[in-house]
Amino acid sequence: MEEEKNRPRVSFAQSRLNPWRGLGGLPREVWLLFATNLVNRAGMMVLPFLVVYLTRELGFSAAQAGLAFGVYGAAAIGAGPLSGWLSDRVGALPVMRASLMLSGIIVLLYPLARTVWAVYFATFVWAACSELFRPASLAAITHVVTAEQRKPAYALNRLAINLGMSIGPALGGFLATVSFRSMFVVDGGTTILAALVLMLTKWSLPTGGHHAVHEHRDGATTILGDRKLLVFLLAEFFVAIVFYQHESTLSLFMVDYLRFSPAFYGMLFTINTLLIVALEVPLNQATAHWPAAWSLLAGCVLFALGFGGLAIVASAAGILATVVLWTFGEMMLFPAMAAYLGDIAPPARRGAYMGAYSMSLSLALTFGPWWGTQLLASFGPTALWLIMFGFGALAAGLMVYATPRRRVLHSPVVVES
Repeated sequence: MEEEKNRPRVSFAQSRLNPWRGLGGLPREVWLLFATNLVNRAGMMVLPFLVVYLTRELGFSAAQAGLAFGVYGAAAIGAGPLSGWLSDRVGALPVMRASLMLSGIIVLLYPLARTVWAVYFATFVWAACSELFRPASLAAITHVVTAEQRKPAYALNRLAINLGMSIGPALGGFLATVSFRSMFVVDGGTTILAALVLMLTKWSLPTGGHHAVHEHRDGATTILGDRKLLVFLLAEFFVAIVFYQHESTLSLFMVDYLRFSPAFYGMLFTINTLLIVALEVPLNQATAHWPAAWSLLAGCVLFALGFGGLAIVASAAGILATVVLWTFGEMMLFPAMAAYLGDIAPPARRGAYMGAYSMSLSLALTFGPWWGTQLLASFGPTALWLIMFGFGALAAGLMVYATPRRRVLHSPVVVES
């Protein structure tokens, strides 16, 4: 732990004066993961244009193309726990390397699949390999940072993802107009490049479960035996259902019910991304000393108010205000959830905890947008957004119940690999 002692410390007063300053004390591995995610996400362009590719290039029906997304989601749900299990046994770093390399190769080969069943099989394997990365990367961050650094480290990780995702789809749209095959080549090539970043750099990470300290919280020997963790995951599922309405019902509500243009809807996502890029890291650096319950409660309440407020607003200014509210909820909640799991997870099972976290998000992404559209069609927008407010408020209550009011501090276990 000598390296840990020698890391520069930044006081909370200094963090508040210049919230970006504390990032200089983050370990080298966090910055390498930042670069890996930035390269990988900047090249991620196939998934946003998958339906367009399948319908225009291969002649699939809309239903067949939509089912391909369902196949991807089903594989993602199973990939979370598998990634966690593998991370705890062989180490997070080998899982990340394998995930990027295999998914890059599959994307390069994806255009060879031309029939419906071949596409479904290729999509399932691609999703299974690609979605192994997120739980392993979250566990990797937990292993190399102190408890005080977890929130800003996870916020920095999300910054890389958001920056990359602001580049990838735009580049993918250009390439799709030229050649769909070029889109697969660039996506697969950048994913393999990201894998090489991890393979050619030295990391200080645990190499597997046999190096980690085995300890259990409250006598729990499995995730299913950790009652407060299960309550936390349920709260995460509820609030993620609220959050993922921006992927489906929000566009329908704004365009079909409020008669705003699709361009205005797209502008809201630009504002969302700009706020995240400018404020998420300093916000989480400045609140790194908060107890977990405070950040989790604030995030859930902001989601409840942001999406629930759509039940009573109809003007452009009102819509913009709700987007700002839930964007601040997003910036507060997601780094706080990952950091809290890093606090409470026994070192030998950090991968499993992050796998459960990812699985809950995947379930919400699979179920939430579909259920929201059903509520909108059956009961109208007011009922939809009031229900989302209730889900956000319920998640806030469950988060407070599941988390302590004081900080839970565990030192990371760092082993040279």
